[in-house]
Amino acid sequence: MGHGWEGVVLKLMRGRDFTFTVTGVEEVTEHCRRVRFTDGGMLAETGVHPTMWVRVWFPGAGRPHQRAYTLVDPDPADGTFGIEFALHEGPASRWAAAAGPGDTVPATVQGSAFAAPEPLPERMFLIGDRASVPAVNSLLSALPDVPATIWLETQHAADEQLPLRIRPARHEVRHVPREGDGARLVAEVRDALPGLLGDPAGAYVWIACDTATTRALARFTRKELALAKPQVHALGYWRP
Repeated sequence: MGHGWEGVVLKLMRGRDFTFTVTGVEEVTEHCRRVRFTDGGMLAETGVHPTMWVRVWFPGAGRPHQRAYTLVDPDPADGTFGIEFALHEGPASRWAAAAGPGDTVPATVQGSAFAAPEPLPERMFLIGDRASVPAVNSLLSALPDVPATIWLETQHAADEQLPLRIRPARHEVRHVPREGDGARLVAEVRDALPGLLGDPAGAYVWIACDTATTRALARFTRKELALAKPQVHALGYWRP
């Protein structure tokens, strides 16, 4: 399967192509399926960092479609990882629902980067949704001793069952049903975050929701709470 004009652009931007092979699947919830892969040599070449993501290509309507996914438990020694797929309409979901051992899919690595804040923050505030759960878990694993408050927007009641690598003594999770195209999440974060910050200089805020919600919360933290640019990481994961 060719990658079309998007693939040409990514290649010009030094994207690197690999082929992933399915080794197994598991149902995380009724709306989420985890597919495990071998990496085609990717991790040995790229290394691994928290929140690492790749662009995966899926066929649909006679042309390729690329979607970005965060890696789950990447293991460079074994060359393996997982990807969690939300099950809904769309070429990626259809592919994941039918995937089985031996199936292959092309992917491109371009654009993924993350560096832990230095010095380590006194407290983290992680704001995401079901698509960003793998990235949230990677941050909790990479910075296990940093206390964190986590807001997760849910599409379905089952989303509250998505596995989170929390330590109850250090991490608080707040589930927020998706309402008003993200308006409820924005309102709840705006209401609660100022009182939780403590010393603003010790805070680190990580935001990965739909694009509009991410922009609204990034503006709030930077302009109204006056957090410095290195204290806020914001990336819109998807568009409604």
